[in-house]
Amino acid sequence: MPLFMDHHKGVEGLTAEAVADAHRKDMEIQDHYGVKYHRYWFNEETGEVFCLAEAPNKEAAEAVHREAHGLVADEIVEVKEGS
Repeated sequence: MPLFMDHHKGVEGLTAEAVADAHRKDMEIQDHYGVKYHRYWFNEETGEVFCLAEAPNKEAAEAVHREAHGLVADEIVEVKEGS
């Protein structure tokens, strides 16, 4: 299944707890869309978040975020795993 990295820019009030909660919400509903969110990275100072997911397409990955918490990514790109 394809891998996608999404990028959320300038999330106001971003905290480690808020990102963890959003990720938990994603994981609660991801199966409905055939998506598997793996990991996320964030920077509290810039309000940036990156999420890595397996999904049939980027629309499915976006749908999970939209339904789970409404924080849709600014961009989603398909990526290949390297070493």
